[in-house]
Amino acid sequence: MRTRKTAPDTPYRLDPVLDFMRLLWSVEHGLQRRSKRMESDLGVTGPQRLVLRVVGRFPGLTAGELAHIVRLHPSTITGIVQRLVTRDLLDRTRDPDDSRRTRLRLKRRARAFIKTSSGTIERAVVRALRSAGPLDVRAARRVLAAVAQNLDR
Repeated sequence: MRTRKTAPDTPYRLDPVLDFMRLLWSVEHGLQRRSKRMESDLGVTGPQRLVLRVVGRFPGLTAGELAHIVRLHPSTITGIVQRLVTRDLLDRTRDPDDSRRTRLRLKRRARAFIKTSSGTIERAVVRALRSAGPLDVRAARRVLAAVAQNLDR
């Protein structure tokens, strides 16, 4: 039995909640698909590139601070950071004030991975944000923040 993809003009109508959930899953699937393509094309996944870009912007972050900024679970950040350290893209040094903490900094060779590049997730986001007006972007951010907050409960 073949299944049909539903297009916006499909005769199948969803209520607003199901329609919004469908869009969220479509975004999640697109993020995963683009991340895999980034890994094969650029050498880093979407989450790895996000971590590199944030650490590049805020050198000296702890893993906990990084997890809070990018909104990923600390155990997920630990795995990403470890892979980037192993690949010699991130430097992890002990915090001089608290030896239980480490601070993260980019290694020189990581700079090649954070340059703006086609085929990245953020390039797709930039295109989408440019096509929407500032009011739409603010409204979408508020709705997505509310969804994220409700999912965290």
